[in-house]
Amino acid sequence: MKTIFSKAKLKSKQILLLSVLVLSAAVGEMMLPSLLAQMINNGVSESSNRIVLMLAAVMAGITVLACIVNFLSVRIASRISTDFAAELRRLVFEKVQSFSAAELDRFGTASLVTRSTSDITNVQNFLTMLLRIGILAPMMAVAGLIFSSATGGQVSSVLNVAIPVLLIGCGIVILLASRYSVKLRKKIDKINQLFLESLEGVRVIRAFNKQKAESERFNEANTDYAITAMISGRITSLLLPVINVIFGVTTAMVLGLGAHYVETGAMEVGSLVANSQYISMVLMSVMMLALVIMMFPTAYACSNRIAEILETETDIRDGRLALEDRPLRSTVEFRHVTFAYPGAPEPILKDISFETHPGEVTAIIGGTGRGKSSILKLIPRLYDPLFGEVFIDGINAKEYAVDELRSLIGYVPQKNVLFSGDIASNLNFGNATGLESDWQEAAKIACAEEFIIKKQNGYHDAIAQGGTNLSGGQRQRMAIARAVMKKPEIYLFDDSFSALDMKTDQTLRKNLKAAMGDAAVIMVAQRVSTILDADRILVVDDGMIVGRGTHHELLQTCPLYREIAEIQLGKEAL
Repeated sequence: MKTIFSKAKLKSKQILLLSVLVLSAAVGEMMLPSLLAQMINNGVSESSNRIVLMLAAVMAGITVLACIVNFLSVRIASRISTDFAAELRRLVFEKVQSFSAAELDRFGTASLVTRSTSDITNVQNFLTMLLRIGILAPMMAVAGLIFSSATGGQVSSVLNVAIPVLLIGCGIVILLASRYSVKLRKKIDKINQLFLESLEGVRVIRAFNKQKAESERFNEANTDYAITAMISGRITSLLLPVINVIFGVTTAMVLGLGAHYVETGAMEVGSLVANSQYISMVLMSVMMLALVIMMFPTAYACSNRIAEILETETDIRDGRLALEDRPLRSTVEFRHVTFAYPGAPEPILKDISFETHPGEVTAIIGGTGRGKSSILKLIPRLYDPLFGEVFIDGINAKEYAVDELRSLIGYVPQKNVLFSGDIASNLNFGNATGLESDWQEAAKIACAEEFIIKKQNGYHDAIAQGGTNLSGGQRQRMAIARAVMKKPEIYLFDDSFSALDMKTDQTLRKNLKAAMGDAAVIMVAQRVSTILDADRILVVDDGMIVGRGTHHELLQTCPLYREIAEIQLGKEAL
């Protein structure tokens, strides 16, 4: 918890004001039993209606003021905890945005969602209770002990036994329950993971008729969570019975001893009533504090999970070189790059070296799973290589600030992601200041204009989350248009033409070549027809470049490329 409170600060002025209000409410409530004792001893016993009415009016006024103060303290406590949770969510979100792909893979989407929502909410609820009860209960307990000793004499000695027994009983229950808090959070992560997988893969699940199998897999995880939650709940449910038993026995002992002292004349009836109320307040304060402590194991487990995110240092660190100091423009160079994904037994890329220049198109082709997309991921520093160097404009990519490096790049990933909103907002994702003329130009280059103008609201037509209301080819063209809007110096296309028909593919490449100017283009492709006119083609197999050159050169020098071309184009065409 130390980490999250050091990152998201509580406002000291609000805490001070809350403490003053809570102290005022505690003092007011502690005055009531003393006034009641005076009413009984001086008013009721002497049949003085004036004293009874006067003390009743004073008690009513104190009660009203205490209610107002309690209302204000609750409101301030809620405000403090809500602001704290909002700040914590902001910090977590910003931290996750700075993570490299390796950190995102390590935590997992489901766990990050749980930590940034449910875990922070649990910490917020605990903080609310801590501020409302955690401050009030100790004050009430200490004041109750003082007033009880002052008014009750020997009767208050019952607390010497009751409070230790109460603390020991609550401590045992809380200790047992805390063992299950971390387990429950991990099991929630598992449930969220399965749920997200089922949502993302719902079409595949239905296509393969695996609804029953997926339901069984989810039910297994859900049942596991339910069993653990029930065990934790059974242990937690022991807390109130333990408190009630101790509370009842203590009250009986107080009244028994008090009755004896009243009978012998050692104590007045009013003092006995006041003392019993003070003892009840002390026990109630301890009980409320125990309920707050009961929430602590869950909040502690959640805070550790949140702190794990905030304390994680990303492997992708900013350099200090300014973009203006670049000696070159629109160039990319790999020098003996070797790369492996975290946890992978062997590298996916081995000794990759190549160079691309302004205005050139470099194409990468090869079999599935051979490392083509991994090459592109190293350029915007989604990952860093294990060995070797990636140079952007003549400078090692690690020398740039990450934001500035990525500002040079227009990246179209293999999986095209669109955001909920409209077509215009998705296009402006590449250029926040884009106007309708810019949208039209980018859409025309990406061959997206033909379906956008058919929409009822044109560029302001709605896009569903993930772009599910568009076809695969339309999403692909939208992603390309978004990159074009950025007008980058380096274009990266990761198999970005696969969903396009041959005619659209050809037209789009012609438009792109005319519009890109001196920008460098690096594209991963599966179709030979897409890369026929590339200035440089790299053939990748088993993480290594096994051929490089133009289309005609590779037909003569690279057996793998010729084999791919013969399969796709036919021997006659070659």
